[in-house]
Amino acid sequence: MELDALTCRLGDGQGRVATADGEVRFVLGDTEPGRLFDLVAGDRVEVAQSTDLTGVALVRAILRMRVPKGVPAGLAWEASVVVDGMKRSRMTCAPGRTRSITDLAANVSKLTGTHDVGVRLELVAV
Repeated sequence: MELDALTCRLGDGQGRVATADGEVRFVLGDTEPGRLFDLVAGDRVEVAQSTDLTGVALVRAILRMRVPKGVPAGLAWEASVVVDGMKRSRMTCAPGRTRSITDLAANVSKLTGTHDVGVRLELVAV
């Protein structure tokens, strides 16, 4: 795997990260404030897994986004729930803001069988 701005510190400040209190979190981005990289609209990272959606109505994600102030004008970070690679719900967060997201949900009530379900973090034009 080629390392990039979103995967260069996997296990340390990115990806699957253990906290001081023993919890494990998946970090899309970096836990350390001030780690800046040159990114462009469309750059993204995501985590997904195959799961049986038979009888499931909603897929929910609970997230906290912290966006650096230095994100160029006209860009924002977008968090989305993806099913089979397609965005089903999304929320954006402007530069210099922190946002707790507790209501990001995708309606999957019409789906049956196994599908790839994930959470994506993407730099988008606004």
